[in-house]
Amino acid sequence: MHAESDGRGDVVVPTAEKSAGELTAEPAERELGSRAPGFIKSSKTLHVSWQVGVFVVGLAVVVAGVAMLVLPGPGWLVIFGGMAIWATEFVWAQLVLRWTRRKVTEAAQKALDPKVRRRNIILTTVGLVIIAVLVGIYLWEFGLTMPWKIDE
Repeated sequence: MHAESDGRGDVVVPTAEKSAGELTAEPAERELGSRAPGFIKSSKTLHVSWQVGVFVVGLAVVVAGVAMLVLPGPGWLVIFGGMAIWATEFVWAQLVLRWTRRKVTEAAQKALDPKVRRRNIILTTVGLVIIAVLVGIYLWEFGLTMPWKIDE
């Protein structure tokens, strides 16, 4: 990938222009780089302060998401939200989100393949039958006992 510097040290990746008659299956990707307002970009000190603020807010959201992986809550969703916050300012986060979006799309397309779908349905059915048999054996052996005592 060829990249040029725009003077602030940020990487700007030029996008290829397509003719009006050329259709693509992929949606147009946004240009990489900072999405800060113009008045913030105009001052180096203000822009660095903005980047620090975005990084701290994104870090707080990502840390909360990591905590939600073991605590109740939508951990992965919050982690990707933090990455999206970082992607408003940092090229590396934009590239990570593009890669993730591409992989999720590929996985969704693969899951819709009739052969893979049929295999997944068969494996799920076999797994559910095995679990039902194990629960049945447990109930046959030990019965259904409640962990609390109810005196009637």
